[in-house]
Amino acid sequence: MKPHQTMKAVITIEQGGLDKLVYQDMPVPELAAGEVLIKVLAAGVNNTEINTRMGWYSGNVNTSTNEMANQSDFNPLSDGGWSHETPFPLIQGTDCCGIVVEAANSTDKPLIGQRVLVRPCMRTNGFDDFNHIWMASDFDGAFAEYVKVPAREIFPVQTQWSDVELASIPCAFGTAENMLHRADVRHSDTVLVMGASGGVGSAAIQLAKRRGARVFAVASKRNHEALQTLGVDNVLDRNADLLHTLGENSVDAVIDNVAGETFGQQLAILKRGGRLVTSGAVAGPMVSIDLRKLYLKDISLIGTTAWDEPVFPNIIRYIEKNEIRPLVAKTFPLAQIAQAQTEFLQRQHFGKFVLIP
Repeated sequence: MKPHQTMKAVITIEQGGLDKLVYQDMPVPELAAGEVLIKVLAAGVNNTEINTRMGWYSGNVNTSTNEMANQSDFNPLSDGGWSHETPFPLIQGTDCCGIVVEAANSTDKPLIGQRVLVRPCMRTNGFDDFNHIWMASDFDGAFAEYVKVPAREIFPVQTQWSDVELASIPCAFGTAENMLHRADVRHSDTVLVMGASGGVGSAAIQLAKRRGARVFAVASKRNHEALQTLGVDNVLDRNADLLHTLGENSVDAVIDNVAGETFGQQLAILKRGGRLVTSGAVAGPMVSIDLRKLYLKDISLIGTTAWDEPVFPNIIRYIEKNEIRPLVAKTFPLAQIAQAQTEFLQRQHFGKFVLIP
């Protein structure tokens, strides 16, 4: 299946607003040794693509994702990427479900024709080194008809799930599984999931329940009924006083990618020896904590970005065994990415948005 010489893609031309997303023709990527070419069947939409486009990861940014998105002017921020300066112009798109159509190495030729998911977090120096790169933040991603990736980072998947359903999985479920893995969540634990209606939060619920844990979830009231279908043991309103509702020393682990003003309260909710694991800060990166709560209660505060080795193979296995289920809210044509990101920031949806090239 030799592709045409050009493809449609969304290019993020530089940091800024939605006007920096340009749908245009681009050359189909040329393979280097060890790479495969994937025809993109579906690509999920994530908060990180919006953050990267805006430069939100800069140390000079103190506001939430939504507050930054509402500003009228954007100043270029060289430290606005995950780990390094973002290489604009860039094809974003962290989640990819596709079919392998070419392979540079003869040993990878058997992959041609297989439907695969791409592991977007790549530990380039091996899993004993935390250095890593991310597809769509450090090199071109899946908001295009074709994407090239290292062959070692693709995972064939045998399932009846649709392309759209598979594309909803990688970033959200990989991030959530990594958080649970680092926090060593077990069947005996009570787990509190913040931002439970988001992609990472709803994935964390499923994955924690799969481990047999008792799960409390925090979300807007409009999403409570949907969350209960995931097996949540107790759903709490996002505006509730969690310390008053749950009490001190009530949970073993907190799974948080929200942060914001209430972050410090979670230390009081945690039991002695509890774990607070974080992977994001959509409500704002600047938080206040009482360090006495941290050290006097022997709490572990865990930051997670680089995925550990078991994480993505675990996700593939869970899919093939139907131990998790996809949550897709809506699909959009790739050309309508600006509309998709606009609706994403309204945060009225439950489940993932997915783009179709």
